[in-house]
Formats: sequence, structure tokens, C-alpha cells
Amino acid sequence: MSTTTPTSAAHNGHAWGLRARDWSETESQMRPSYELAIQRAGLRPGQSVLDAGCGSGAFLRAAADHGAAVAGIDASEALLAIARERVPDAELALGDLQRLPYADDSFDAVTGFCSFFFADDMVEALREAGRVAKPGAPVVIQVWGQPERFDLGLMKAVLARFRPPPPPGRLDPSTLWQPGALEDLATRAGLVPDAAFDDRWAYEYADEASMSRTMLSAGGFGAIVGDRQDEARAAVLEALAVCRTPTGGYRIENDWHFLIARAT
Repeated sequence: MSTTTPTSAAHNGHAWGLRARDWSETESQMRPSYELAIQRAGLRPGQSVLDAGCGSGAFLRAAADHGAAVAGIDASEALLAIARERVPDAELALGDLQRLPYADDSFDAVTGFCSFFFADDMVEALREAGRVAKPGAPVVIQVWGQPERFDLGLMKAVLARFRPPPPPGRLDPSTLWQPGALEDLATRAGLVPDAAFDDRWAYEYADEASMSRTMLSAGGFGAIVGDRQDEARAAVLEALAVCRTPTGGYRIENDWHFLIARAT
């Protein structure tokens, strides 16, 4: 277990916790990906699963509904508080994906839904996931899909104008859908790539108010844009206008890329 690598858990915990209740509503719409991951990983009743970056516990709820014994770790205490409400029997911990507080070979499966790449060192986070997974257990890694099939990229492109550029050499999550990218990271982390696949589904919102309230809670929107929130919100709404439905709602469609790797 790493004890030296600096991590961004404190920053991420603060940012994602600013509007945790709003974000939990959007996270609840991710169940199609959770169900697919449970199916593809072969998770069975009675098995133990750790969700790394569990957020408000939406995946933990899905896995528990399938009979799994669930545990989750997240950097945001505000999100964990919602997860405790959603999954009272879950074993939850406040912590860091690069320093998991679990013994070696503890879980029958480990998952990370668009979470591993928030670590300063994604390879180290994957190595930790493999350490706490039992030999041969699946480590499920989800990332963003192809940019041209990822409507959320429209919002991310806007927000990039309001934040400083990433440090040189920083991993770009928008490239991880490319063939071989996740396989390379997993191999460097000591995992054995097994199966890659893609999923597509849409976030749906009844109107502009519900979309902007929940979608703009992601990643600490307020922390990103500071005192330019009105300007940023208007720019995001303009960018997402192509996702507006004839009835005034929003349908934000996205591809998601997965790799199931195996612990050794």
C-alpha cells in the first residue's frame, strides 16, 4: 500500500461535496452502467465488492440489490452521508483511492465508475484496487467514451475555459477510450486486462431548471468557476442546447468505455 504518493483526495472531496444532494440525483441515473458492469463482471450473491469512489452509493445500492456484500470509499464525507442513507448495510470509509484502508485480497470484485482517473496517479490507484482484490477477481474500470459520442464533453469543454490548464504530463481522461489506453494503464498497475466493452445511455431531465441544478453540481462546479457562476452556467446551457428536447427537457447521451481487468 502506498504511503508516499501525494494525492488530490482532499481537493476532490471538497469539490464533489459542495452540492452532494444535487449530484446524487444525477448519479442515480447511472444505473444502466451499474447493471451492465454487474453482469459483465459476473458478480454473484454473497460476493464482496468494493466501489472505489463510491459517491452517493448508487452503485452500492444496485450491487446490494443483487445480493452482494458492499463496501465503498470516497473522498467526500457529504456524499458518504447520502450513501449511508441509500445503503445502510454498506461498509463505508472516507479515504483516498491511492491509499486504500483494506487488507490484501479482501474483495471478490473492485469497481471504479469514472473515478480512478481523478487520482493524481491513476496507475497507483489501479494498483491499490488490484492489491485489495482477490487473485483473479475483476477490477471494473469505467471512463468517458469517444468525444464525438459524449454529450457531456460539451459541458467539459466550456468548464475548461474557466479553470487553469492542467499540470504538464497530467493524464487526460478524455483519451482513455482509445484502444489499448486502459489496457496499458492496467498492465502497468500489475493487472491483467480481460475484456473491454462500451455502453451508451442518456441522462434525462424534465426541464432546464432540473438539468442545470443537478448537472452543474458535478465536480464542484462552483469551485471551478468561482465568482463567474452566472457566466459559466449561461455558457453551459448554450453548449447543451443541442441536447434540448421538443418538450423543453434535456436528453444528454453518452458513450462510456469499460475495461475489466483481473487482479493477480
